[in-house]
This record gives sequence, C-alpha cells and structure tokens, in this order.
Amino acid sequence: MLNFEGLMRYLPVMVFLTAMSCSDQTELSVTEKGRVAEEVRAMLHQYDDDVRTNGLLAEFAYLDSSEDFFWVPPGYNSSLSYDSVVVIIRKNAALLRNVNNVWDSLRIIPHSGSLATFTGNITSRSVDTSGNVATVRLIETGLAVKRYDGWKLLSGQTSLLQ
Repeated sequence: MLNFEGLMRYLPVMVFLTAMSCSDQTELSVTEKGRVAEEVRAMLHQYDDDVRTNGLLAEFAYLDSSEDFFWVPPGYNSSLSYDSVVVIIRKNAALLRNVNNVWDSLRIIPHSGSLATFTGNITSRSVDTSGNVATVRLIETGLAVKRYDGWKLLSGQTSLLQ
C-alpha cells in the first residue's frame, strides 16, 4: 500500500497519463472534422500530382518514416516496413516513366486533429520505360497522421480490383 510520499512520487506520472487518455477523447466539431478531411484530401491529391509530375520518388515526401509505418502493396500478403517500401519504390521508379493516379472515390473519416482514416478507389495508369501502358483499378484504405511537416501516410493497404 502506498503512503502519502509514495503517492506524491507517482502523481506527475498519473496526471500525465490521465491527460493523455483524455486528450484524444475530445469529439471534433463539424467544422474541425471538415478542416481535417480537407487537409487530408489536399495531401492525397498533392501526392498524386507530385508523383505524376516528378515520378515515384516523390512518394517519399508523403510517407511517415516512423517505426509505426506499414503498408500492404498490391499483391502482398503481409505488411511491409518503411525501409521495405522504400526499396520497392526505388525499384519501380527505375522501371516506370510515368504514373498517373486518379481517385474515383474518396472517403475521409477524421478521428482527431492529427489522425484520419481514408478509403477509396483509384484508377492508375502507368507507362514503363519501353512505352507500354497499363491501366489498373485499385482500392486503398489507410491512416493519415499529421506531423510537424504536414500530413503523412502512416499505414494502409492497396489492392487490385477485378
């Protein structure tokens, strides 16, 4: 059993944990939800514009490089770490001359001022270095996180649609 001195020693930790547990419990107002959704939408569209203009290596500016990052690319059965995704992007960047992704549908669900889920269908048209064109339909679901330098993709999955 803790005495008063023992309790006082743990008080800062208890206050911190209580504050942290309550901080994400606050319900966003309609206006705040709209702002978060628009910020994430803008990031996803800018991501596609940058890849279209600058190639696949432009993706790096939009991926969260923390240890929490993971992604399941099309054709994979399990999630990949940031480092593994970087290897795949670099390999594909050398093979593709152009990639044009367009969201056919996009739904964004804000969870807080710094977290939002998104899901939607994408039409992806790529041209390889030989000039071969491939068009595929994708479905993507992910979690976006707001960092000090903007919104990033934290985790998710992209799959081919039949």
